[in-house]
Amino acid sequence: MDSYTPHQIRFFAEQLLLKRPQSSIDGLASTMSGVKVDLNPHQVDAALFALKSPLSNGALLADEVGLGKTIEAGLVLAQCWSERKRRILLIVPAALRTQWRTELDEKFYIKSRILESTNYNKAKKDGEYNPFDIKDEVVICSYNFASLKEIDVKSIAWDLVIIDEAHRLRNVYKSSNVTGTRLRRALSGKRKLLLTATPLQNNLMELFGLVSIIDEHVFGDARTYRDMYVSVNNEEMRNHALKQRLKQFCKRTLRKQVTEYVNYTNRIAVLQEYTPTADEETLYNYVSDYLRSDRLYALPQGQRTLITLVLRKLLASSSFAISDTLNSLIERLEGKLKGIEKELCLDDYDTYEELLEEQEDADGSASDDLLKDREGIKAELDELRKYFDLSRSITYNAKGQNLLSALKQGFEKTESLGGKRKAVIFTESRRTQEYLLNLLSDNGYSGEIVFLNGSNNDKISKKIYAEWKEQHKNDGAISGSRQADMKAAVVEEFRDRASVLIGTEAAAEGINLQFCSLIVNYDLPWNPQRIEQRIGRCHRYGQKNDVVVVNFLNRKNAADVRVYELLDLKFRLFSGLFGSSDEVLGSIEAGVDFEKRIASIYQNCKKQEQIQAEFDRLQEELSERINEKMSAARQSILENFDEEVAARLKGCQEDTLMGLDKFSRWLCNFFIMQGAERVEPLDQWRFAYTDDGVRITYNVQWKDAERKGDIFLRKDDPLLQKWLNHALSVPVPAVKLHFDHTNSPDHKISFLESHPNLKGIFSLDKLIYTGFENEEHLIYSVITEDDTEIDEDMVNRFMELPASIIGKCDPETEELVKKRSAGIAEQQAKIEEENKKYFLEECAKLDAYSEDLKEGLQRELKEIGKEITEKKRIFKSSTDRPLAEMLDMKAEVNKLEERRKKMRRELYEREDEIDAANERLQDEIRSKLSGTSRTEHIMMLSFEIV
Repeated sequence: MDSYTPHQIRFFAEQLLLKRPQSSIDGLASTMSGVKVDLNPHQVDAALFALKSPLSNGALLADEVGLGKTIEAGLVLAQCWSERKRRILLIVPAALRTQWRTELDEKFYIKSRILESTNYNKAKKDGEYNPFDIKDEVVICSYNFASLKEIDVKSIAWDLVIIDEAHRLRNVYKSSNVTGTRLRRALSGKRKLLLTATPLQNNLMELFGLVSIIDEHVFGDARTYRDMYVSVNNEEMRNHALKQRLKQFCKRTLRKQVTEYVNYTNRIAVLQEYTPTADEETLYNYVSDYLRSDRLYALPQGQRTLITLVLRKLLASSSFAISDTLNSLIERLEGKLKGIEKELCLDDYDTYEELLEEQEDADGSASDDLLKDREGIKAELDELRKYFDLSRSITYNAKGQNLLSALKQGFEKTESLGGKRKAVIFTESRRTQEYLLNLLSDNGYSGEIVFLNGSNNDKISKKIYAEWKEQHKNDGAISGSRQADMKAAVVEEFRDRASVLIGTEAAAEGINLQFCSLIVNYDLPWNPQRIEQRIGRCHRYGQKNDVVVVNFLNRKNAADVRVYELLDLKFRLFSGLFGSSDEVLGSIEAGVDFEKRIASIYQNCKKQEQIQAEFDRLQEELSERINEKMSAARQSILENFDEEVAARLKGCQEDTLMGLDKFSRWLCNFFIMQGAERVEPLDQWRFAYTDDGVRITYNVQWKDAERKGDIFLRKDDPLLQKWLNHALSVPVPAVKLHFDHTNSPDHKISFLESHPNLKGIFSLDKLIYTGFENEEHLIYSVITEDDTEIDEDMVNRFMELPASIIGKCDPETEELVKKRSAGIAEQQAKIEEENKKYFLEECAKLDAYSEDLKEGLQRELKEIGKEITEKKRIFKSSTDRPLAEMLDMKAEVNKLEERRKKMRRELYEREDEIDAANERLQDEIRSKLSGTSRTEHIMMLSFEIV
């Protein structure tokens, strides 16, 4: 076995632990090497953009749909995490909370906690002063929850706040946006990362709103911004000026710009039409009419709109789905007659809790008069029992029978495209899920079906879960969270053995099903974002085949037909290379609000003409929102030329590969120097180590590690951390080293072959800069006997060679001292130059902000001047009016002129105040940049390389 010295071990330990500037590829390399994602250059480029300035208050990442903004944000988050900046808040739509938690856990190895009413209230009850004050876990919560807990959120010194689907805040400048206003107040002064594919949808004021969330000192007030950038004649000049102001905060990449790095497959839509039986149609009409009643005693009045929406979804799903819910309504009314208030059970609908989370305002509370109307309650009870009896009598569902032929056709289509015989079937009801399990099991699919829903308490899932836990008991795959582990077990069973996964919306969150390319929307959500999320489980990065999407449609239901047309033709969800465009998805604002709009049409329109008219109106509104003029403005303001992007991404790709390769080499070298052995046949990224008699194979390539069953080696590995800490504690006195290049066939270095018997002296020092952001730099000082220049890369290479200590170090020379001093001075100058760049950027931003404010003051003067001119014109043309009236008019003019004089006098004072405020902000920046540096000597050695 090759021998190595403590000096080499210390050298690579320093490389692995060095705090490099976070805005460099090398700074990100440690983070990137330890995550389970395929890093595309546009994602690294976006992460570096978000990290680029330590003084920045944040950034807006606005890549098109499907380019992985979650990965970009994850890299930024992971970088903060590695720097021990662990006060991190994630604000996301309620439906995406679980997905984010899974992504952070599985891809970035970062634990997180979803904070919502139940565990928040429990924490408060247990005596916690602020439940948001959580250590070593990312806090995830919904928009509404964060805004309602404004004071708690504000009181935490967050290191980073990530806001997903941030277009929800683009109208924050409007007083009507209560949620946005609360969040802006709560997050003021915190570093924020906003994610949205649709930063500009309807109006240029939206950019003002989003940027004001990031940083309040970019533009002046909303009125000045409107005058400067909205109400203008020369749009080209406006767009150029706005682009310059925004380029420091906003970054956008398009899908067409990254096709060299990301391979996209197609979506192919298949429509499966069906006609319900007479009994099914009767039941549908009965329940629909019931839901339109003026008074409903069975529904909690404060949630009537929401529950009506859910009941309509269950009604459209299957007779089995609505049947038990009708029974729950019956039990609630029976309780009322006995003076008992029973909870309405809606657990059949998996995402009901999320809908509640999204609901800002209740519909009002029930009056005492309603509760006292016993005759009304009895009449409603009789009605519901009639519907329940009918639902129980229905055993044949036309839609279900059509699934059998749809699945057969879907499999044939998928297999003809090269896909596997696997399908994921989505329904919105757990009871429909059970019905489909029985239906498919009785028709040739027995033993091939797995389930995913919010609980997975069925026998099949429990058996799969138990077997999975036994199989993975020793490999670290078990997280301890039943929900997460159950999902992992079911997905693994589906991937390796089963043919069909029947899932509720729980299956659309946080799982990757690239191995499946057939999706069946048995129940079609009205929320386009939900559908995109479903299809995105399979049609995503890593999918090798075209994805077939089968949609069920009740052709006899006019509203269902129009919803499908809207989703297919307007939103373009089911066909094409990319699915729905960001312009379209962004036009719907919040998906739940859009669902409520659709539900109101079902609720209020009974006749076909009414239904058609309302959908026509909705479609017209959407067309107005998808604004071509705004699309052109977005391209001009937020997008860069393809050639410019291509050149930047190419450079980023090369630098990323180089940085990852370098860090991986250091990792491998360090492990081998601790006694690990390369795995045969020789593989530079795989090696084995025997610990307490157990041989463990490590791999720094995560995909290869998963294929071969190796341990994916990350910097946080406990064994590696133990060795790194030990390496730093071992003294490294000045010695002479002999490096064996001749007898090291695995380390052939061309440079050393052309420079044989190289001798010299080497000093390694560390420059530690402490400021607003701390960073470290290694200073290499090498002097050779024959004056051969040795750069940093070559030092890294020869330190990999087997070596031995052969004596004492040669005395330090004056030339070495000079070289070291020059290296330190050069690095200090680079740090100062970077800080200067950051300072000038912030000063330019603040100066522009101050000029905006002054422009606003001048605008007020101009407006009062216009008013005076107009009133004087009216006065001069009013000679035929009575004297008293003219005197009043003149007095009004004089009063305005006095006001203008006062404003002119105060103008300079107010401008001075603006300048003083600007200077105070710049002083804050200067104080942040007034860092100190010190040098720590690590080792000195003389060497010979033979």
